[in-house]
Amino acid sequence: MTTTAQAPSTPSDSKQRSKQSGGKLSRYIFVRLLLIFPTVFILVSMVFVLMRTIGDPITAALGGRLTPEQLQERIHAAGYDRPIWIQYLEYLGNIATGNFGTTLSDNRPISQVLFTYGPATLELAIYGLIIAFIVGIPLGMLAAYLRDKWPDAMLRVLAILFYATPVFFAGLLLKLIFSVWLKILPVNGRASVGTELNLQTLDHPTNIYFIDAFRTGNPEDVLDVLSHAVLPGIALGLLTAGVFLRLVRLNVIGTLSQDYVDAARSRGVGEFRLVRKHAYRPALVPIITVIGMQIALLLGGAVLTETTFEWKGLGFMLVQYIGARDYVAVQGIVILLAIIVAVTNFVVDVVAAIIDPRVRY
Repeated sequence: MTTTAQAPSTPSDSKQRSKQSGGKLSRYIFVRLLLIFPTVFILVSMVFVLMRTIGDPITAALGGRLTPEQLQERIHAAGYDRPIWIQYLEYLGNIATGNFGTTLSDNRPISQVLFTYGPATLELAIYGLIIAFIVGIPLGMLAAYLRDKWPDAMLRVLAILFYATPVFFAGLLLKLIFSVWLKILPVNGRASVGTELNLQTLDHPTNIYFIDAFRTGNPEDVLDVLSHAVLPGIALGLLTAGVFLRLVRLNVIGTLSQDYVDAARSRGVGEFRLVRKHAYRPALVPIITVIGMQIALLLGGAVLTETTFEWKGLGFMLVQYIGARDYVAVQGIVILLAIIVAVTNFVVDVVAAIIDPRVRY
């Protein structure tokens, strides 16, 4: 039987493959970027329809506090007595130019509300994501290492509890244990009164307290901000930690069944070393791909977390505006959160495509 020798790879072949890979990545990024626009358009349209099903926002917010004549004047001045399709087109035009309107309850531009309280929600989401990584990934690796044993079963049950426990209940339980019983962590807020006064003296504060506390140059301010962030971060992070735990476990177990891992095992490499050296990194790729979906989960959980801990971010303000029936403000905040989720999903998809070329196909 004759065999045909395979021609060795040449530098030109390598360049050609590199060009093809780069072209596919560019095309993938371009397509994913284009998909942001219809996604945001659908979300914005759904918010508009849902808000209009309750009637005009001025009647909802100010009905009963103004005379019928004053109410009609306000409705006419805001344009809510015009045909719905005209309001919809004007609404889309305002959103496209970054004009989210003005709140009815405190007469503030919604963009100002977003820039004032948005950094607090971003900071809390980052804390929650850090906790999810710290808890979920090591426990997932441990469950894979001890697979089909009783610790593995307990960790899987723990993952379900993390995910199924309501955020507000976890927050109240943490406050009861660490604030009321042990008295070692603050109950509410983002910082103590003295620290907040120090942060307000800064020029151009970012409203991300951790960064601003560093800018004051006072270590006590940093420790105070971190101590206030521990309980809300844990309450929000455990929600996502359960997802990461199960995902890492499944992918590490799948990687351990690969041929190259069997080859390393046949050379006498220990099981723990196989998990740590060979199965750990491939298992992180799916984690990156689901971070975008978890951002939406974190933002949804942030509404309850911020309310439970009086963490004054967008979620906290959203509840306040709902209570005041200020649906113009509610509409603007929900739209911004939807845009953040869409953009985050795009960034995560691009990162995943760069790390794992299989995602591009």
